[in-house]
Amino acid sequence: MFRDLSFDEFSADEPPHTLLDVPFVPSDEKSVDAMLNLAGIGPKDVLYDLGSGDGRVVVAAAKEWDIRAVGIEMDPLRNEEAMEYANWVKVNHLVTFVEDDLLSADFREATVVTMYLLHSVNIELRPRLLNELKPGTRVISHAFDMGAWRADERVQFSGVNIYKWIIPAQVAGTWEWKRADGKVCRVELKQEFQRVTGTAWLDDKEVFLTKTKLRGYELDLSISDGEDSDPITYPMRYVDNELRARVAGSQATTAIRVASKN
Repeated sequence: MFRDLSFDEFSADEPPHTLLDVPFVPSDEKSVDAMLNLAGIGPKDVLYDLGSGDGRVVVAAAKEWDIRAVGIEMDPLRNEEAMEYANWVKVNHLVTFVEDDLLSADFREATVVTMYLLHSVNIELRPRLLNELKPGTRVISHAFDMGAWRADERVQFSGVNIYKWIIPAQVAGTWEWKRADGKVCRVELKQEFQRVTGTAWLDDKEVFLTKTKLRGYELDLSISDGEDSDPITYPMRYVDNELRARVAGSQATTAIRVASKN
């Protein structure tokens, strides 16, 4: 994919600041390709690269996908090098490099976050990623995971893991909606990252919550009236603190948060 993006060629042609005081380990071209493909980038995405170094991920995203991309990097020399590279590739109108601490920088507008950091830094960043990014935002990490927050997807490239997480909507709590037959469904959900468990009731009678699946802002709940009855699946989308039906069917009304009765 990056046949027009040669980092070696750039560095051979008047390389800016090849000797820097702060060492870093850049992702190679093929790893950058794998990371961006795993992110599933679309034309409306905004990418933030945390610890952007020489800017290769940011420049590649702008060059290959024509999207706006932002690099967060503390080292001013790296940022200068990255901007010179963006000018050389002619994507300077799409990219920004910000001199800031990645642990405190504002990245809330991102729809894709990429990073090649230490495991300990990933863990420190984890609460901010979960609490500040919009549901559905994709987070891609080269080599290091997020501890107890298991990746939604993982691929191996040249023997190295590349991880993908999708920021989950915050759905913990009690929700209530009406079925098409007029009966009232209620669920009380508990959540740990994208893992959801809970209890369900139908017209205040406890029934079986047989399956849950949370992926970004999409939540599927399967509820069975009894041990011998087939479960009904409710595909929902989290929007403005409501759970709206994604398809017409058994869910007659939007699910809203209610006070727990238990």
